[in-house]
Amino acid sequence: MTLASSAQGRYGEHMGASGNPLFQELGEFLSSLKGFLRADQILTGDAISEDYTHDEALTVSPVMPGVVALPENTAETAEILRLSDADSIAVTARGSGTGLSGACVPRPDGVLISFERMNAILEIDTENHTATVQPGVTLEQLDAALREYGLVYPVFPGELSASLGGNVATNAGGMRAVKYGVTRHQVLGLEAVLASGEIIRTGGKFVKATTGYDLTQLITGSEGTLAIVTEATLRLYPRLEHSATMLVPFHTLAQVTAAVPRILDRGVGPLILEYIDLLTMSVVTEFVGLDLGIPDEVRSTALAYLVVVLEQRTAERLNEDVEELAELLSALGAIDVYVLPSAAGERLIEAREKAFWAAKANGANDIVDIVVPRASVPIFMERVAKIADENISWIAGCGHAGDGNVHLSVFQPDDELRYKVLSELFALGMELGGAISGEHGIGTAKRRWYLELEDPNKLALMRRIKYAFDPNGVLNPGTLLS
Repeated sequence: MTLASSAQGRYGEHMGASGNPLFQELGEFLSSLKGFLRADQILTGDAISEDYTHDEALTVSPVMPGVVALPENTAETAEILRLSDADSIAVTARGSGTGLSGACVPRPDGVLISFERMNAILEIDTENHTATVQPGVTLEQLDAALREYGLVYPVFPGELSASLGGNVATNAGGMRAVKYGVTRHQVLGLEAVLASGEIIRTGGKFVKATTGYDLTQLITGSEGTLAIVTEATLRLYPRLEHSATMLVPFHTLAQVTAAVPRILDRGVGPLILEYIDLLTMSVVTEFVGLDLGIPDEVRSTALAYLVVVLEQRTAERLNEDVEELAELLSALGAIDVYVLPSAAGERLIEAREKAFWAAKANGANDIVDIVVPRASVPIFMERVAKIADENISWIAGCGHAGDGNVHLSVFQPDDELRYKVLSELFALGMELGGAISGEHGIGTAKRRWYLELEDPNKLALMRRIKYAFDPNGVLNPGTLLS
């Protein structure tokens, strides 16, 4: 069954305005919306496309919202929230819908606020190295605009069509986190709308402050449950034009993870440090049609690959870093060290970024992104193999070796058995000092395990914070907390 037919079958009775019970319940709210939004900014019934019903989470069913609102500025967003709060109507914010946790899947009796029309880059400040953007701006759009200034926004979570608003809401990460950190390290200030419709500003064009609670960081990563971001001020960096991609096969994953701290000790500041297991390497390179030309004798003995991307201001300095690192990796037990041609290096990173789509195309039933201290990755993966064997499941993986974020594709079609497998995986990650999600977020997809495994005292505090921001519970209900 396709997503479109699933949504139609489950919510078919809600599709038309005539006789639609949800439409009738929302009638007064819709009338109020029409007081300040144009007709083309309000979608109901058959005008709501299937794309608004889901994100990319594999296990969250699509939901047809009662209303889709398309605000074009902060004032309109604030008024939508004020009306929704007054009528206790659930509100879900949506950027590009590229998330993997179900956090932007709407409620059938609620309003989905889509920020596709709030997509302006408001300012690029080259003196303060900041960009101020609306939530609908995509990573691709911002990167193209910054290129002419020789600047870069460094967070690339693997999908350039992702919106900055969605990235802020989920604290998106990606492969470059080993050097630059994740979204919350780059967000300097926010404009956000509270559930009541009140507009607040947090932070600014400065990198430090000890003035009250840090609301910028509290809202970042809150998955749309505390406030809705309508503007973000982001930190920028100089764009380093010279880069090299190194592909390093090892006999074991333990050798890969043992090499990571030694690489970081050298101070070369790698942009990317990724590990890819044998199976995942085969799948992702086939998925994008990439032949790296690795000899058969190497492929037959390599069980894990380390991918290192270095960047520098000049070609000379880059070559020095590559040579130094190649010597180090050889001494650490690498089977060989390949410095890929520029085009092949870009294709390999592209293949790694498409690991989710490759797993999905090959029938993965779920994708998880557990994070553990990076030195614990070998222990974690050894026990993952045991969990897979004990539960007759197939689990393949790759991940951010530099920060311990492990992405696992779980192949187990039986719902009960898959629940058991995931429960054991998440519990293992937390036992080793990690967390259920490193970058995808909890959303609705992982909420069940989060509520079962997290410290009850922390959950109680989070609920009190949620109540302070959103006493009527209209902001993304069911996401993160029940």
